[in-house]
Amino acid sequence: MTRIELISRTRQLVVEGDRLVANPSLRALQTWLQLSDELLSAAWGTMDRYHLAWLMVGKPKQVVRGRPMTPDEEAAYVREVAEQKTAALRMSLDAVERQGMPFVGEDGGVGAAPPDHDRAARP
Repeated sequence: MTRIELISRTRQLVVEGDRLVANPSLRALQTWLQLSDELLSAAWGTMDRYHLAWLMVGKPKQVVRGRPMTPDEEAAYVREVAEQKTAALRMSLDAVERQGMPFVGEDGGVGAAPPDHDRAARP
């Protein structure tokens, strides 16, 4: 995967995450989570259970157990998860786009150097 492909695909997923917050759908959330998990894993490697627990992505604050969620509970759950995962995608986008961090799936190995805004000011 190239840097440009990662940036483009991440931007698309951020837009879709924002759409899910505005118009929650559990089925769309499940598909979106699968796609975003695959992209993040390809770019940064898989996360172990410790990291996933630390991020708490996909863990609603009010867990509903033993009964189906009401439509309002489901919408709140979708919004909460989409907001959390979209924040993680934005951090990934910042890392690859602004900071120029190398990523696991990058074609050609090492990432571009981060922008150097102070270069002109130095002798």
